[in-house]
Amino acid sequence: MESFAHIKTPPIDTPNNKLFQYFLSMLGMMVHSHLVRQIEYMKVENEILRSKLGKQIRTTLQEKQKLIRYGLRIGGSIKNIISIVNYSTFRRWVIENETGTLQTKNLGRPRRTPQEVIDIILRIARENYDWGLGHILGELNKLRISRGRTFVKELLREHGIEPAPRRYEDSWDAFLKRTFETLWAVDFFSREIWTPFGKKLMFVLFFINMRTRKVHIAGITDHPSELWMVNRAKYMEEFFEDDTKKILIRDGDKKFPAKFDKIFEIHNTLVKKLPYKSPNLNPYAESWVGIIQRELLDKFFIFGQRHFEYLVKEYTYNYYNTVRPHSGLNSEPINYTGKADGKIKCESRLGGVIRHYYRE
Repeated sequence: MESFAHIKTPPIDTPNNKLFQYFLSMLGMMVHSHLVRQIEYMKVENEILRSKLGKQIRTTLQEKQKLIRYGLRIGGSIKNIISIVNYSTFRRWVIENETGTLQTKNLGRPRRTPQEVIDIILRIARENYDWGLGHILGELNKLRISRGRTFVKELLREHGIEPAPRRYEDSWDAFLKRTFETLWAVDFFSREIWTPFGKKLMFVLFFINMRTRKVHIAGITDHPSELWMVNRAKYMEEFFEDDTKKILIRDGDKKFPAKFDKIFEIHNTLVKKLPYKSPNLNPYAESWVGIIQRELLDKFFIFGQRHFEYLVKEYTYNYYNTVRPHSGLNSEPINYTGKADGKIKCESRLGGVIRHYYRE
């Protein structure tokens, strides 16, 4: 058998091998150059985005740890890339992370709010996703937890909960507050319900006292005739029988007969008819209609008049007039006195659609 022992392996340092090494070196330089240009572009873009913010970026503990984890992989060149903080701050983060002292730094005054209070605020916000900031503050007032609007707003945003915008309140409302001590408004709202015989349009006649914010359901019917309206006016007479001069505002709806107005005029009440198509002149009544629609009626499939009457009266008398906070009353409920101590409980009504927080 022929032996191959005499055949020698060619040396590595050959012209062909040098050419291959040169090719790899050039390829590496090209890739490196391309990555450098990408990094330079991303740095410029990041600087522009940072300049648009106009304020210091606040990072959470988890975000700091993520930056440390990926930053250490880069090594010393991180000082040429990092822009969210100074390189010295990044090094301090690394040391604090190794020693277990890394934490989120709060800007401004140190937060001295107990964790229990923070948990309560977040619980209320998460269980009631459609509540605005004012409603949440009102529930806190009932629990005798005094916290500022700015604090609650920032706390919610820190936990990814965006506070709802404040609702518009025009100057007519302020005029009403200044002018009349005893001012009432009356209005209708309608709602389609399902019955065994198909859809039916129901009308709700309600009165609202603008000083106390209390709502009174005068009647619910599918046919607001003149006789029905007169009877409903007589039903409300007891609220207008004292000698105090009162004003009752209403729109020009044809469902209001002349006899309706006369019943209240007997009791020293001026019935003021508002101009045509001017809902902004009756803001309290319009606001209440919007509230009951959003917080209650839009969340139910209503079947039958009894079901409809139950929902409207349960919401009005056992929630809106008793425990629901009102922004116009410094986010306090109507005539409500809550405890400052005790275990916090949640009373749920109408299948959890409305909730009331209180101390036991």
